[in-house]
Amino acid sequence: MPTSSFRAIAILLPLYVCHAFGLTAANAADGPPNIVFFLVDDMGWSDPNCYGNSFHETPNINRLAKQGMRFTNAYAACPVCSPTRASIMTGKYPATLNLTDFIPGHWRPWEKLVVPKMNLALPHAEITFAEALAQGGYVSGSFGKWHLGGSTHNPDSQGFDEFVVTGGRHFAPNFRFTAQPQLKGDDRPREREYLGEFLTRRAERFMSDHRDERFVLYLSHYAVHIPLEAKQKLVEKYEKKQPKPAGRINNPTYAAMVEHIDQSLGRIVQTLDELKLADNTLLIFFSDNGGLLKRFDGKGTEVMLNTPLRAEKGTLYEGGIREPLIARWPGKIAAGSECTEVVSSVDFVPTMIDVAGLKKKVTHNVDGVSLLPLLTQSSSIDRDAIFWHYPHYHHTSPAGAVRSGDYKLIEYFDDGRLELYNLTKDIGETKNLADKMPEKAKTMHAKLVTWRKSVGARMPTKNADYDPEKSHLWKRRPRPTPKKK
Repeated sequence: MPTSSFRAIAILLPLYVCHAFGLTAANAADGPPNIVFFLVDDMGWSDPNCYGNSFHETPNINRLAKQGMRFTNAYAACPVCSPTRASIMTGKYPATLNLTDFIPGHWRPWEKLVVPKMNLALPHAEITFAEALAQGGYVSGSFGKWHLGGSTHNPDSQGFDEFVVTGGRHFAPNFRFTAQPQLKGDDRPREREYLGEFLTRRAERFMSDHRDERFVLYLSHYAVHIPLEAKQKLVEKYEKKQPKPAGRINNPTYAAMVEHIDQSLGRIVQTLDELKLADNTLLIFFSDNGGLLKRFDGKGTEVMLNTPLRAEKGTLYEGGIREPLIARWPGKIAAGSECTEVVSSVDFVPTMIDVAGLKKKVTHNVDGVSLLPLLTQSSSIDRDAIFWHYPHYHHTSPAGAVRSGDYKLIEYFDDGRLELYNLTKDIGETKNLADKMPEKAKTMHAKLVTWRKSVGARMPTKNADYDPEKSHLWKRRPRPTPKKK
């Protein structure tokens, strides 16, 4: 067993794989685990205390890391939300799905390149983890942000048994329900209830209702996404807090939003304990992309810095794609363990299928690999590289990237320039090695090109309307014109 990728302070129990999928109250504690996927929106890699932030207070995230495995080289498959969420749902790269920007996306009509057309919803033909796990008897719930299509592409169209889709703002009555079943009684938002608390409450209800079944819960927060909104008492706490560490933007409202997320996680863990489900539940904590410094157009308040990582959401630098990832599964994942292997959001679906004992039953193709060998420290994973394809204008120009071992290469499509970094020695990506290591750059670029061809990645094209004086202007992506009947 490789030791370089792990540091553990506990002894692993043997992995028990169950091949029986029928469940009753009597055997609910046996067999494959429940799965809780806790997703944060726009949380940076270094936002939690256990990833280096000393201003934010995240005791529950810290505790989860002490109880499970903390990954240090985990990545979102895209630096913006919808593509990463699609990869979490399907186990496929955004380029494979032709869903490579947030929906509906935006563009610069007078820039050098015309960005490619993409799917504006997750295609129904794609198999989500809800649909895959249903073959093992799992009941599924999705609560919170979806952002994978309009009214005909809600969670129920992709296999989820229960769902609520929310977004917009962070306090009732201002947050909106873009998709929901009929809300009754205590399922309705309370006066001035914080969105994160409402979603947590609904998730707790789901776990309680299905305590005697096998379930998969997708709790998808809108926090810590702008607009910056948090409870005033918590904001005031951070306004008074000293000292404020240098090298960061210590925004009190953002810090309060991070703590709101931490409180939600604490409630989910507490509910699992109260329902006596914790010992047979795999809990995954993750973020959909890196943290945001400022809006893509440069307007608004400075939100945060991804120190020591470079840049932010919407870029293929580490600040846009490296994410906090913690997994807890008592008795299977060693408490206090750490994994330095490079992993991606495309790996979650094959991991869920594996831990559910469904590898032989669910055989559709995915781009990711199961992380179960890493979680149980039984072996490494067999993969040479992971990839990104972001052919859109956002905080930088259209680009692609590949990470293999210690090295990451970024290719910019507007001028063909290459940037090569040794992330082990230079996590902040300050030294471009492309000129010093031309053969390494050439080899990695060839891998990136080969991968793009293998998944049918769509590339931007030259813009006949390019105008340098207007190239900075933004517009919403044109929507397809409905066909006349």
